[in-house]
Amino acid sequence: MRNVLQDQATKVQFAGHETFPLRLLWPKKAFEAVRGGASLRTFQEHEAIARFGVGRNMAVSMRHWNMASGLIEERGGQLWPTALASAILDDDGLDPFVEHPATIWLTHWHIASTPEMTTTAYFAFNALPGVDFDSEGLGSELLRLVEERGWRATRVTIKRDVEVFLRSYVRRTGALTEDAAEPLLAELGLVREARIGGWFEFVRGPKPTLPDGVFAFALDRFWQRTGGDSTTLTAEQVTYEPGSPGRVFKLDEDSVVTRLMALDAITDGSWTWTDTAGLRQVHRRHEPDWLDLLTRSYGRMAEAA
Repeated sequence: MRNVLQDQATKVQFAGHETFPLRLLWPKKAFEAVRGGASLRTFQEHEAIARFGVGRNMAVSMRHWNMASGLIEERGGQLWPTALASAILDDDGLDPFVEHPATIWLTHWHIASTPEMTTTAYFAFNALPGVDFDSEGLGSELLRLVEERGWRATRVTIKRDVEVFLRSYVRRTGALTEDAAEPLLAELGLVREARIGGWFEFVRGPKPTLPDGVFAFALDRFWQRTGGDSTTLTAEQVTYEPGSPGRVFKLDEDSVVTRLMALDAITDGSWTWTDTAGLRQVHRRHEPDWLDLLTRSYGRMAEAA
């Protein structure tokens, strides 16, 4: 299996969030701040406190998470919204106020499918063996990798990053604090506290709130990163390869196959599924329109509501 963490060119990051998890209101606030292009210091200036209604450290965290989420990018010496952000968060976009699960799934995909800005999340979802782990064990595995690869990160930095990862994804039952109520990614229920104190577990399964179009969008990005010019991917690659939809969304193999079987209809024939003599593959005829995939996802959700 391809492991980008073993690639010398891979960039990693264990900080930038200022110890804050991603919050519900941040994508829209950040989008509005950079809508027409903004200074690279927009989230660091003293005015950021008044602009965003949060402290400076939290504003810096807002920038970090929105860049990691694929919603903001640096271009031409300024900060700009990405095409994805404009499609979703514009006033007449697909989900301006982050009310649909599709937006949260997309956010999670960007955070956990590549290691460049959120290495701990990538490692946890794609490199940890099994489904159970504890924070100390996760930190030790990351520290071992850091020392092995010669990256720059201290034990304290990694410990804090693991803490933020868990606060981002684990819904704390019975907690009444504002911090426990707001983390955006915890809504997905991908990580939960295990019965053994101090342990956590990934929740694998079908993921009924994950739209097929978002799965297809993720598969397209995964294909671009790992498949190169290949016109086929196997069900096993899509399920188990690091950075794959199966690993990032914690889908079991049967759930992945069910999704792959629906691709022909979702992509209007751009991709097709075959199962011949035990060889289960998805074939790419041509590239699907990613915006169309997402529009269908949100449209179907709106119709269902």
